[in-house]
Amino acid sequence: MEFSQFDAAQIRIARPTGQINQMIRFYEEGLGLKRIGGFSQHNGYDGVMFGLPHAQYHLEFTQHTEEASTAPVPHADSLLVFYLPNLDEVTGITSKLKKMGYREVESENPYWSNGGVTIEDPDGWRIVFMNTEGI
Repeated sequence: MEFSQFDAAQIRIARPTGQINQMIRFYEEGLGLKRIGGFSQHNGYDGVMFGLPHAQYHLEFTQHTEEASTAPVPHADSLLVFYLPNLDEVTGITSKLKKMGYREVESENPYWSNGGVTIEDPDGWRIVFMNTEGI
């Protein structure tokens, strides 16, 4: 049976981390994403979920509560891209993150440098704030 599309109710992008408190600071305080859920001591894991208003997709970060876990080392072109049509928003959010101690990095793919700003999160994953309407 071949499917050309399917009707998913939600999409969750989940990622392990060894520093959940720093991830909360980056995504909630720095980016201003809304915390839409979380859990503690659930089958040995703590977790937090962030989303955008009115969206059926979200990010989840989990950390094992007893083991010292480390996140996998991301490739330099592993990206989470936010398309922001308003340049003032790009400037505001990236300035705030830089003041919080996060650094701007050169994009692996030069496409993202043309109208975009790339900043690494605490685990080294790259977040691109692209000043366009999106795709």
